[in-house]
Amino acid sequence: MEVPASIRYSSSSSSCMHLHQPHCNSNGDVEEFRILGHSMCLKRKRDIDSSSSSTKSFKVTHSNELESRRNAVRAWGNEGLRVADPETFEIMEKEKQRQYKGIELIASENFVCKAVMEALGSHLTNKYSEGMPGARYYGENQFIDEIEMLCCKRALLAFGLDQDNWGVNVQPYSCTSANFAVYTGLLLPGDRIMGLDTPSGGNTSHGYNLPNGRKVSGASIFFESLSYKVDPQTGCVDFDKLEERALDFRPKILICGGSSYPREWDYAKFRQIADKCGAVLMCDMAQISGLVAAKECLSPFDYCDIVTSTTYKSLRGPRGGIIFFRKGSKPRKRGMLLNQGDGSDKYDFEEKINFAVFPALQGGPHNNHIAALAVALKQVASPEYKAYMQQVKRNAQALAAALMRRNCRLVTGGTDNHMILWDLRNLRLTGKNFEKVCELCHITVNKVMIFDDNGSMTPGGLRIGTPAMTTRGCQENDFEMIADFLLKAAQIASSVQKDHGRLAKAFLKGLENNNDIIELRTRVENFASLFAMPGFEV
Repeated sequence: MEVPASIRYSSSSSSCMHLHQPHCNSNGDVEEFRILGHSMCLKRKRDIDSSSSSTKSFKVTHSNELESRRNAVRAWGNEGLRVADPETFEIMEKEKQRQYKGIELIASENFVCKAVMEALGSHLTNKYSEGMPGARYYGENQFIDEIEMLCCKRALLAFGLDQDNWGVNVQPYSCTSANFAVYTGLLLPGDRIMGLDTPSGGNTSHGYNLPNGRKVSGASIFFESLSYKVDPQTGCVDFDKLEERALDFRPKILICGGSSYPREWDYAKFRQIADKCGAVLMCDMAQISGLVAAKECLSPFDYCDIVTSTTYKSLRGPRGGIIFFRKGSKPRKRGMLLNQGDGSDKYDFEEKINFAVFPALQGGPHNNHIAALAVALKQVASPEYKAYMQQVKRNAQALAAALMRRNCRLVTGGTDNHMILWDLRNLRLTGKNFEKVCELCHITVNKVMIFDDNGSMTPGGLRIGTPAMTTRGCQENDFEMIADFLLKAAQIASSVQKDHGRLAKAFLKGLENNNDIIELRTRVENFASLFAMPGFEV
């Protein structure tokens, strides 16, 4: 028998063959055998070299595979929009050019800064955060909590509110969502609300029924709504009729604020009426929140129980909503129903409204929006923002004066805020036809319904606002020029309507290849291109 080289003899041979169980030394390197009476030790060959070699090979292979996976993620995840989706990119570039070359006069639109855009398009959109700060349904939200709490702190600071007396929820997706959350939190289905009539300048989220009875908003579908109106002679809220209707209707929530109301709101009178009929007083300040923050108009916080707003319009933030609500002790004799009790009673809005926002109506908050809002609210609290809002008001007054000098008729005869309502009836124009002419000339406005002298609705109104073009740097003399552009557009619309009629199909036919429109559009684009555009370069 050939003995392997690894076997060493350690004793003399024997006549008999015996095989003993092997024994190992302490380090496991040697095994001892007895073969034919001879004691032998078997040395094991170490696998150090092969083991090391295979480990290195695995590491190299694994590293190459991991890098390949990384590159695949980068190729998909780090590709810019221009490359990833040229079709969408091209459409967005067209919209960018439209914004830059046009005159933006819609009262509810504005331009945000680059910092707001960066937060809105950030990695915060990746995180799901159902619940309130400190009480989330998902983990790892500590930084999301910090951002939302910072946003809430800045919201109270921007409007000069004491955190002991006011709370705020920054999660609503829009002001309509915010309003509905208030109704859901404080009311039962079928309970009554009362807000300004939509043709009078109110918002459909305050409840509105068409003349044929059709309910056009969730507020009217799930709750019973009754509107109050403006005086058709003055264009201002008729408080005598409002009080009479409120005492008959007994709403549980009385709403002030609207979408197309160019005058101050008399919150003290609303408070008196709310107390008489036992209602919670709510203000939707979406249109004027920037003016309120800058103390350039009366503040609803001095009289109202709940205040809601959008976060974009004059606040120059991302698109969303916000709810402010009273906390702490109630003053004596404020209301008799939802807020009844003496001075020792506490407001209970916070828990009800927060629960209505989530989980009753919404899912996870949009964390990227909340961060962008925090950025905008920091700016709102600055002296520069106050100066901006002062210029917004001066520009609105300059535009109103310029139009009236040109024999244009304005609802209420002027403005106290950032918007004007142009009554087109003396020009025999509809708001729809005038809006279309302006659009073709790259002037963006929006038509509105207004009340005529007999109290009937007519589509002959136009709403114009100054925040967006003020953001781009326009001042009073620039709005004098804008007034000229608007008057020229009105003349074009009148001429086309005279030649082709006011019916939509014939009127649109008359606008095709219209040289006056082409000429005015060129003037508008040249004018608008003189001003800077925040947020992006063109």
